[in-house]
Amino acid sequence: MYYSINDDIVTLKIKAQPSASKNEFCGLYGDEALKIRIKAPAVEGAANKELVKFLSKSFKVSKSSIEFKSGQNSKIKIVQFPLTSEFEAWSKGI
Repeated sequence: MYYSINDDIVTLKIKAQPSASKNEFCGLYGDEALKIRIKAPAVEGAANKELVKFLSKSFKVSKSSIEFKSGQNSKIKIVQFPLTSEFEAWSKGI
């Protein structure tokens, strides 16, 4: 499963694709990760910053509450953030 929820904290496994034409969710990468296209290139952390901004806007959480658990220098990343009603609604639709 690409996400889990424990104690109102979401853990999300992401396959990031940098240098895309726009930021967007692209469905599942197998059944292990969520594929997300990111506009920014994978240079000096730009893609990670853009990913945090995109997740923050999509799920209505503050950028500072999104934490990388692993994969900051990898295409497969694990992030954590507080559970929101926006995430719950989104996760039921995918």
